[in-house]
Amino acid sequence: GLARRMGGGDKSLHPLAGTPILDHVLTRVRPQVGPLLLNINGDPARFEQFGLPMAADVIAGHVGPLAGILTGMEWAAEYAPGCVWLASFATDAPFLPNNLVARLDGAITAEGGEIACAASNGRSHPVFALWPVALRAALRQALVDEDIRKIDAWTGRYKIVTVEFATTPYDPFFNANRPEDFAEAERLMIEIG
Repeated sequence: GLARRMGGGDKSLHPLAGTPILDHVLTRVRPQVGPLLLNINGDPARFEQFGLPMAADVIAGHVGPLAGILTGMEWAAEYAPGCVWLASFATDAPFLPNNLVARLDGAITAEGGEIACAASNGRSHPVFALWPVALRAALRQALVDEDIRKIDAWTGRYKIVTVEFATTPYDPFFNANRPEDFAEAERLMIEIG
């Protein structure tokens, strides 16, 4: 994203409890996945401190999160050829579930889904999802030839399973979009330890 509600800049580098919010996200994500890729646009030097491979959107023009999903799928196909599934995460959600990928995978297996998406409090969180890498050509066609930008417009073509996560004592998909959200995240970090 462009972090407009934060006044621009790199929201994922904004400090939370003394470290970039991205550090908090990576701490929760690393045990759940294999290879990690940062989907970033602009100068990659900003993110070198994380020691991860980086890739800009493969579709130019900041066309939305589906471009990031496609970027991850195409990167996985080239650099992690044994990777069948792509897990995606927002970099502004420091409390995302430690069992997110396992629950999404379990739902796909149990319900015969093609894509799994997280939800909380009855609200879908389509960026927190599990995607089959095999759909990369179909996604590229939807983005380039059909000008599809909304995640739901594309995922509606497939059997998507939604996995509901509890919101007590806090919503695990709380995201920091505005300065006051970072203040609330700091408060929550102290409260939950």
